[in-house]
Amino acid sequence: MTEDKQRWNEKHQDKPMPHDVAPILVKYIKEAKVGDALDLACGTGRNTHYLADKGFIVDAIDYSDYALSQIKNLSTINKQEIDIDNYTIKPNSYDLILNINYLDRRLFPQIKDALKPGGIVIFETFIIAHGEVYHQPTNLDFVLRKNELLHAFIGIDIIYYEEHEEINLRGERIKVASLVGRKSH
Repeated sequence: MTEDKQRWNEKHQDKPMPHDVAPILVKYIKEAKVGDALDLACGTGRNTHYLADKGFIVDAIDYSDYALSQIKNLSTINKQEIDIDNYTIKPNSYDLILNINYLDRRLFPQIKDALKPGGIVIFETFIIAHGEVYHQPTNLDFVLRKNELLHAFIGIDIIYYEEHEEINLRGERIKVASLVGRKSH
């Protein structure tokens, strides 16, 4: 899938991407026991670096070799160039799983299974926003439906869930779903 890799490389090089740590991660990191973390579709590592600074051993997964090249070479960060479309998360492996601005519905059950007992998932991505005032995605396969994220994580204890409006880096109005949950002991 060289085209897919090229598309992600171009996206990371040409489009404005957030540089600040995701606010939901900063707010809820205290819920997680410091240990092993997975940053899915980690991009250039804004959240990966934050997790490593907080003491986590981080598996940083992305398909873009350009994005991964922007992540510091630290002993606490395991950069992995992986096509997430073909990725399987090992069960019972992580104290924290982070999924920001990426959607692969196939991974929902794997994320739940990959959490260690007491592990935390922090998940935030785009939802369908109706109306002319909102940015309209080009592919609805990569956008959640209303309450879809909440329903996908039934079976874990929900600490926080919200669907809200934001302004992206291009000044467009978007809607975002945010979830923090803990796997039972």
